[in-house]
Amino acid sequence: MALAHPDDETFGVGGVMARAADEGHRVVVVCATRGEAGEIADPSLATPETLGAVREAELRAAARALGVSDVRFLGHRDSGMAGTPENGHPRALVNADRATVVAQLVGQIRQVRPDVVVTFEPGGIYGHPDHMTISERATAAVDAAGLAGGEGKPHRVERLYYIAVPKSIARMFREFAESSGAQWGASLDIEAAPDDSEITARVDVSAWIDRKRAAVAAHATQQGTLQGMPEDFRDRMFATEWFMIARGEAGEAILAGL
Repeated sequence: MALAHPDDETFGVGGVMARAADEGHRVVVVCATRGEAGEIADPSLATPETLGAVREAELRAAARALGVSDVRFLGHRDSGMAGTPENGHPRALVNADRATVVAQLVGQIRQVRPDVVVTFEPGGIYGHPDHMTISERATAAVDAAGLAGGEGKPHRVERLYYIAVPKSIARMFREFAESSGAQWGASLDIEAAPDDSEITARVDVSAWIDRKRAAVAAHATQQGTLQGMPEDFRDRMFATEWFMIARGEAGEAILAGL
């Protein structure tokens, strides 16, 4: 998993991670930042100065709930939402040298040697600058990892999947957010979401919903995004995870070799 922030792994692909771990596959989470620009739902949990360390611990706890122990960080800083002052921070992921980030990810791929890599679709689900950046950099790294050059032995990734929210689900989330005041879903761009026909893998993770709930709870600082979302609606949405194939052939093979 090549992702941008702590909690991306839970909301986007937590069910698949838990299922893959239970089925004996190796699962590795590579996170580009520590989420330093995220929210703080409860002031007693963190301060702006400690949030990165707190969110790292939250990610590790969430991963354990999903059955995953291998969590790695690239060391960049959260760039914040588009148009915020955090975009200009010199250590922000969006300002990191592209070749450096790609080389970091190539190094991880060549070390782990996965059959499958998962990252965000190019639009980053809702246009978050870090989501879009890690999508582009991870895609470039998958292509480069199999070629000669750089450190480590080349490795060809068999399949690259993009985490995606199909247009029908984005519309459902958006309508729910507008009617209930829930934060999650309010920023989804329905027109930018991929058409349902573009989704190449729909994975039923309902059997792992309790593990996904536990992972969500581990991200205590980020609970504000779920305000106003009834548990039954949340569980219904979290019971399926959607993906688009970007490299290789689609299928249930998304669960193999993560």
